Amino acid sequence: MFSFHWCSPPCTLHLKCCIAGGKRMKHVLQDRQGGLQSMFRSYFSNVCHLQATETKRERYQHHSTHPLQNPSSRSRLLTLKDSIPFSPVLLSKTVMSSSSSSSLEMEIFQYIDAHQKDFIKDLTEWVAVESDSVQPHLRKEVMRMMALAADRLAALGATVDLVNLGSHQLPDGQVLPLPSVILGELGKDPQNPTVCFYGHVDVQPAKKEDGWNTDPYTLTEIDGNLYGRGATDNKGPVLAWINAVETLKALKLVMPVNFKFVIEGMEEAGSLGLEKLLEEENQSFFSDVDYIVISDNLWLSNTKPALTYGSRGNACFFVEVECGSKDLHSGTFGGIIHEPLLDLIALLDSLVDSTGHIQIPGIYDNVAALTEEERKLYESIEFDIEEHRNNCGVKKFLYGTKEEILQHLWRYPSLSIHGIEGAFHEPGIKTVIPAKVIGKFSIRQVPHMDLSVVEKQVVEHLEGVFSKRNSPNRLKVSMPLGAKPWLADVNDLLYKAGRMAIKTVFGEDPDFIRDGSTIPVARMFQTVTQKSVMMLPIGAADDGEHSQNEKISRHNYIEGTKLFAAFFLEISKLHRNLHETSHTETIN
Repeated sequence: MFSFHWCSPPCTLHLKCCIAGGKRMKHVLQDRQGGLQSMFRSYFSNVCHLQATETKRERYQHHSTHPLQNPSSRSRLLTLKDSIPFSPVLLSKTVMSSSSSSSLEMEIFQYIDAHQKDFIKDLTEWVAVESDSVQPHLRKEVMRMMALAADRLAALGATVDLVNLGSHQLPDGQVLPLPSVILGELGKDPQNPTVCFYGHVDVQPAKKEDGWNTDPYTLTEIDGNLYGRGATDNKGPVLAWINAVETLKALKLVMPVNFKFVIEGMEEAGSLGLEKLLEEENQSFFSDVDYIVISDNLWLSNTKPALTYGSRGNACFFVEVECGSKDLHSGTFGGIIHEPLLDLIALLDSLVDSTGHIQIPGIYDNVAALTEEERKLYESIEFDIEEHRNNCGVKKFLYGTKEEILQHLWRYPSLSIHGIEGAFHEPGIKTVIPAKVIGKFSIRQVPHMDLSVVEKQVVEHLEGVFSKRNSPNRLKVSMPLGAKPWLADVNDLLYKAGRMAIKTVFGEDPDFIRDGSTIPVARMFQTVTQKSVMMLPIGAADDGEHSQNEKISRHNYIEGTKLFAAFFLEISKLHRNLHETSHTETIN
């Protein structure tokens, strides 16, 4: 690992080379003015350089002065507490020694605690941007948010590329530009593992009149909670990761890992263009990536940390029944025709029984068997059934034990009916027979269910039920959207590092959980890059992502920053140990 050091007098450059066994070689290079500055700029990968290798890729122009060149521009990068003055000498520290790891972590954690106010100020600035990717008139705000994120990475000294994804057309014909995706890179030490972090800085729609107690775009602290749209999904976690990297740089630490960043602005609108970008960059940007970390979900508990290792997929279906070209009067035609809505209700009723069991033949055939190792993971999970029941406002669950509930949320498929289009739904009554109705339902599928097989099973089942009704109406079944489930290996090095980091920061082992919803980005990264992927959430179960009064607690935001910093140290240590062991075994 090489690191440049400014020394006094300013014309001297110390080049320190850290080699195996902790030995150091020091070379003193003498230079006068321009040559030294040129080397310094080269080392820090000056972000004002334009890259022209790809026409759609633009090297981000960081217009503000780099904080390491101007101590006043971002003072917290340069000092540990206000009482410690900035020194022109960058003091590097090795982080791999186990004997000093606890003191090093303490120093890192103390810095994070001392700079809470700064970190919250940054989150306030980000939350203030109404980066709603769903509403077309706010697309410029999404673009502004992407520029803020790019500027923050560039201030760290990262090389930042803004990749143009082109445009997309809305259903009304309007064409909108897609926000560029940020590809950032900091550090290229071949001895270090490379960790890529994914996050997004767009948000769901929010208005005060929707039921918010505070302005959703003004970060407001109440009783230790930071309320604001995007606080937990996903601006808070993205900033916490950046804060952790910034902390290591502020303390002049040799970076334990190489960092890469993928930050997008269209996640809430389906991550348009992202998968194609990942495929295009797989042999370049991702070629040296060892691990991928995503922090875009929540704990299962309000207080106990978690690591997420899987999520269900989702197959959405439309079932359409049509009898004619116009609605009919029920007094004139009721009782003498096959009504489409009656056909549809019979079809929907055939899908699932009162116990939640899906009645489509063969649907459970390919569901992965419950292993003993997986079963044990459920035993230690902190889950209060009554609290969960009260939170969702229902009187009773379909199952009575923690294990049954969690398994049917995470590792077994479920079928939900979402609505009927075409039927009268306004207040009052309208005595009409609708000409066409469309039922909408979805199946949350799990490993190892195949989307194409599920689609075939659904179509065959509904056509069979419909044929028995002897209805002359027209039936059409379609699957407009399908997303596959995601599953990771909890014994992977990533999860070991995550567990150890959580134990260091929170003092307890995490719950190993799955997510009952669908997280396409995790599956996307794993499938395209074939790299290890881990979901490392810092938000609590009651954070209310997508809901009114979304929040992240000050505790989780600050402790989450510590968690990420501790994770950097742990994955570096485990990665090095693994490769040293492999190297020794190869020699022997």
